Amino acid sequence: MQTVLSKKIEKLLSLVEEGDREDVLRAIEFLEERHAGQRRASGEPYAVHPIETAIIVASMGLKKEAIISALLHDVLEDTNTTYEELKERFGETVANIVEGVTKIGKYKIKDVSSEKAENYRKLFLATAKDIRVLLVKLADRLHNMRTLEHLPKEKRIRIAKETLEIYVPLANRLGVWQIKTELEDLCFMHLYPKEYERVKEFVRERRAKLEEYLKRHFIPKLKEALKKANIQAEITYRPKHLFGIWQKTIRKGISLEDVHDILGVRVIVNTVEECYLVLGIIHNTFTPVPGKFDDYISLPKPNLYQSLHTAVIGPKGRVVEVQIRTWEMHERAEKGIAAHWAYKESVNLKDNSIYGWLKELVESLKGSKNAQEVLENIKLELFSEEVFVFTPKGDLLVLPKGATPVDFAYYIHTDIGNHCAGAKVNGRIVPLDYKLQNGDQVEIITNPNKKPNPEWLKFVVTSKAKSRIKAYLKELERERQIQEGRELLENLAKKLNIDRQELLEKIKKQEGIERDEDVYLLVGSKKLTKERIYQLLGVKKQEVKERDQSPWVRVRMEDIENVAYQLAKCCNPLPGDEVLGVVAKGKGLIIHLKGCPNLEHFLKHFPERVVHVDWENAQGKYPAVVRVWAKDRVGILGEVASTFAKHNANILQAITKSLQTGEAVMEFMLELSNAEHLKRVLQALRELEGVEKVSRVVRA
Repeated sequence: MQTVLSKKIEKLLSLVEEGDREDVLRAIEFLEERHAGQRRASGEPYAVHPIETAIIVASMGLKKEAIISALLHDVLEDTNTTYEELKERFGETVANIVEGVTKIGKYKIKDVSSEKAENYRKLFLATAKDIRVLLVKLADRLHNMRTLEHLPKEKRIRIAKETLEIYVPLANRLGVWQIKTELEDLCFMHLYPKEYERVKEFVRERRAKLEEYLKRHFIPKLKEALKKANIQAEITYRPKHLFGIWQKTIRKGISLEDVHDILGVRVIVNTVEECYLVLGIIHNTFTPVPGKFDDYISLPKPNLYQSLHTAVIGPKGRVVEVQIRTWEMHERAEKGIAAHWAYKESVNLKDNSIYGWLKELVESLKGSKNAQEVLENIKLELFSEEVFVFTPKGDLLVLPKGATPVDFAYYIHTDIGNHCAGAKVNGRIVPLDYKLQNGDQVEIITNPNKKPNPEWLKFVVTSKAKSRIKAYLKELERERQIQEGRELLENLAKKLNIDRQELLEKIKKQEGIERDEDVYLLVGSKKLTKERIYQLLGVKKQEVKERDQSPWVRVRMEDIENVAYQLAKCCNPLPGDEVLGVVAKGKGLIIHLKGCPNLEHFLKHFPERVVHVDWENAQGKYPAVVRVWAKDRVGILGEVASTFAKHNANILQAITKSLQTGEAVMEFMLELSNAEHLKRVLQALRELEGVEKVSRVVRA
């Protein structure tokens, strides 16, 4: 075993610059000492794991500090080593990276459930200080996935699912293509073993023939055309990874036999100008396939990826996909953000798009309180696609797909978002909920009197826009509470027959409060109640003449034919649900589902406007929204729709989305008779093969 360990150390040192090898050896000696006697599930000495992790980090092009951090990434968690000791022996940077990785290691993500949402939050907060923390963690996770077969089946599945849901999209966001694709294939092998073997066998059977075709027919013809143009290029071909092939069959609804592009050609040249020259030569030599050209050189992906993509019809009528890039682009495509450390140990990433994405995500997590919302937003944001738009000056911005002019405004500056009054796209006025398209030029119209609208939260998609709007509304609510507190205290002073300022001073003295405004806020937010004020003043409640408060009225739906009422669209109540009514000015009675966030607001701030409602017997059909999470496969949408039809639930609206985890998220607005009808439909959905979660949707 020592021979095996020696070979791994030798391999690592071969990837380390000569001047850094002594420090790396010192770290290896330290980890061997601290992990002495520890073994992995495979039976190997524990030291094998950190050395393999360091090899992966070094292969990414990261330098000494990151490599040493990878070697020591478990010493704080699994040994009695302290942060101070690490800092003294290996420096503050190494100690900080190791501490960051240790924090991540403590927050194991077991499943997509609300009690784990806080773990997601801590994961991103730990990586925000130094992105190398996450690069080391990705290397750690990759080696763990390579050795997953030594663990029990249940644990293998849990870790593989966690990896596919969190670490794979993170690797994609950081542009670390090598790690992303290997993690995907390893997850594929453990989560879908039958499909994995089928795709693996399919590729094995066809690869030899495709390689022969490229070597004999396509590449020689391309080389000849480039030689005539005096362009030096390296032409290679690469196999598509198995998970990517499987995803293509799901995404396009085709069988494996219909996948013909399991090998792609890559042309690497020296300059950007040569990239476009090669593109022209390829299109002159072979027939281009319409709609298959993408220019990621002029419009790079947010993870730094750049290349020209095209597809052409080669000899014998075969479709061949081609990537064209420079050597620098190739290095970045393989290593992503890690390529920044290929020649330097210290790199300023503050203006980098990846750093910007991580910063925005961390900022939104800091301000979020709803655990389930945190969890779902992170998951969806990790898989979100991008849209490329331009400012009036021609600057390029990258926003999530589905972004609106309001998202654009807040991306530019908070003040522009807060005073957004309208928008022009390509010179034409558009509504604020317009979904931006690639190439749109966006101009925001501002007005100093315009303020954020709560309705914007229904269509904005970026975390920055959501957090800024919520912050403004929170401040607005604070001002409302202060005003309400001032009025309540004024009325209370009259009842107690004392001056309001005198009452204020007594409260401030008793509670140790300095400012009048803080007293108003406490009273307006109901944190300082009238009963508490009576107690502070030594006044008995019976001594105060108070206006009687009317109890809630109980209304039967059958008895209000002549009363204007409507069903709340936020929660879509059904006959048989526990409901309450809210008296709304100019709208009559609004019926809400008990537990609806909007109803909770009225119960807290305007209880006098809430009435009890009995709603059992009702005829007709009523809308309700359900969300279905399921394993994505051909036919799943049809089976769900068929289930609705069998249970007489008409579909009014449907929104579906496929995720790279192999899951599908489907949201339906249905016509239903009552709450019992909904219960039967949800139970039938849960019984479908591959359905993982079914829930009723209630929006805030």
